[in-house]
Amino acid sequence: MKSYRVAHILVSAKHEAEDILRKLIAKPEEFESMARKYSSCSSAPDGGDLGEVKIGKADPDFEDAALALKAGEISKQPVRTRFGYHLIKRL
Repeated sequence: MKSYRVAHILVSAKHEAEDILRKLIAKPEEFESMARKYSSCSSAPDGGDLGEVKIGKADPDFEDAALALKAGEISKQPVRTRFGYHLIKRL
């Protein structure tokens, strides 16, 4: 595998990510609409879809968390990077 496909929700505060994660646990099918509503990333209008990400191009903590997920799975906890806190969905 030379790339992987993910979507994410990016927020600046851990408590904000945890609040969104609680909503996602109840309604995981609403990931894309929550990304549009809450994410500060430019991918928000696309439901957080980052498309194909080449291995080695993303922040290492983000990439490790993304690669640990199965297709359709959402991270169980926020992932912190220098950009903020991410909730990641493997596509």
